Amino acid sequence: MVKRSLKISRVMLSVYYAYMVEYRAELVFWVLSGTFPLILMGLWVEAAQGDQFDLSPTELVQYFLAVFLVRQFTVVWVIWEFEREVVEGRLSPYLLQPIDPAWRHFFSHVAERFARLPFAFLLVGLFLLLYPYAAWLPSLGNLLLGLLAIALAFCLRFLMQYTFALAAFWTERASALEQFWFLLYTFLSGMVAPLSLFPDAVREAVLWTPFPYLIYFPASILINRPDHVARGFAAMILWSALFWGLNRWLWRQGLKQYSGMGA
Repeated sequence: MVKRSLKISRVMLSVYYAYMVEYRAELVFWVLSGTFPLILMGLWVEAAQGDQFDLSPTELVQYFLAVFLVRQFTVVWVIWEFEREVVEGRLSPYLLQPIDPAWRHFFSHVAERFARLPFAFLLVGLFLLLYPYAAWLPSLGNLLLGLLAIALAFCLRFLMQYTFALAAFWTERASALEQFWFLLYTFLSGMVAPLSLFPDAVREAVLWTPFPYLIYFPASILINRPDHVARGFAAMILWSALFWGLNRWLWRQGLKQYSGMGA
């Protein structure tokens, strides 16, 4: 069973990787579309000149560069693909296959990470040419923990969006849920500002939500400022389990509604 699963994973990764590298120009634009944190960095670095923040200007540059990297490897678009499959009836042939359709989307996302890797690192290199004083290396322990946190953040983000995507069984605009959720994600995940700059009461409230663990938590580890590591990983596992349970329930209920009307 394990051997068969590994073989299926290898085949799907190779197929989707080959598919992704066909669109190198689009990959470049996708990478560039994730530079929003680097734009915000300039504003926060200027504001930090007065030594009013917990982070120094150099640490803020490092933080937003780490945010950029985390964003590159946790971006998800499954809701738009799944919504189109349901509305157009293209989900029907996938239901006849012995593999859950979710795995196709999952491996296409993973393969896309490998395809965008060279472009993301090239942009980081250009960034460090402009800000050489901000260059740093995470310790080996923090690097390993950071990579694990990024992997879990991607899985959590994928589970969240795929769960919302299942609303396509009942509505043709499931992506509207993601657009509303993305507003909360933008402001509470640490993409706009590090959570350490939030008021204490607000920060403690936000830490009970899944958002900080999608960007702020892995980015903080990468810049050697880990914050409540055990709590962070426990929260990621707990939220993943909750969304997994909700996802599977919605999937079973949604199949009862599905008619393949666009097929």
